Amino acid sequence: MNTPTPAAPDSPTAVRLSKRVMAVAACSRAQAEQLIEGGRVSVNGILVQDPPARVEPHDTVEIHGEKAPQRLAPATLLLHKPVGCTTQAMLALLTEANHLPNDRSGLTLLKKHLNGLQCLTPLEPAASGLVVWSQNPGIARKLREDAIGTEHEALAQVRGEVGPEALKVLNASAVVDGRAMLPARVSINQSQPGFTRLRLALKGYHPGQVVQLCEQAGLELTALHRVRVGRLPLASLPVGQWRFLLGYERF
Repeated sequence: MNTPTPAAPDSPTAVRLSKRVMAVAACSRAQAEQLIEGGRVSVNGILVQDPPARVEPHDTVEIHGEKAPQRLAPATLLLHKPVGCTTQAMLALLTEANHLPNDRSGLTLLKKHLNGLQCLTPLEPAASGLVVWSQNPGIARKLREDAIGTEHEALAQVRGEVGPEALKVLNASAVVDGRAMLPARVSINQSQPGFTRLRLALKGYHPGQVVQLCEQAGLELTALHRVRVGRLPLASLPVGQWRFLLGYERF
C-alpha cells in the first residue's frame, strides 16, 4: 500500500494527524484516533492508519464514511496453514492479499488488527490445517488455559497398514513430553496400499503430540492436517488464505 511522504520531523508547521482529524471532524482525540485506526482517514488520497503521523497545513485530510467513530473490537483470524510454514511465516501470510475474498464478516484488515495478535493453536511446520490467531483475551483463555476442554480433529497419514493392536495403542491414554494426555478417539478413515489415513479427535493439542502417539503405536507419520478446532471446521478455506471469525461463531 502506498504511503504519503511524511512531514519532516522538525517541521515547525507540521502537526499530528490525530490533531488535524480532531479539527476536521470536530471530535475528541480518542475519537480521532479511532477514525484513523479504523481505516477511515486519508492524506492526499492515501489511507493512513497511524495517529502520530505528521501532516502539513497544505496536506488534504479526508474522513470517509458517516458513522460515528467506534473502537475496534479484538480480532480473531482463522488461517489455513500450508505445509512447511513456520509461525513467523504464518504471520507473514496475514495480509489483505491473502484474505478470503468472500469473507462474510465484511471487514478489511487494518494495521491495528495485527497489534498483539497471538497464535493460539500452533502446528508443527510439517503439518497443515486450521490455525487460530487472536487479540481476544477470552478466546486466548479458552484455547490456552482451558485447552484440555477443546477438541481438535485431525487427519493423519501413516505408512503401511494399521492393525488392531496399533489402533488400541492410539486410543489409549498417552504421555507426551511428560504430560498425561486424555485418550484420543482414533479411527481408520481410509486404507490404501502403502498408507493408512487416520481420523483423530484429541482434547487439547500440543505440537509433536501426534508424532509421539504414532511412534508409541509403531507407526510412521507422513502427513498431518488439522480440520477442526472446537466447533469450528476448516471447511472450504483455501490453503494460505485466512478469514475473520464471525460474531456468532464459537469454539
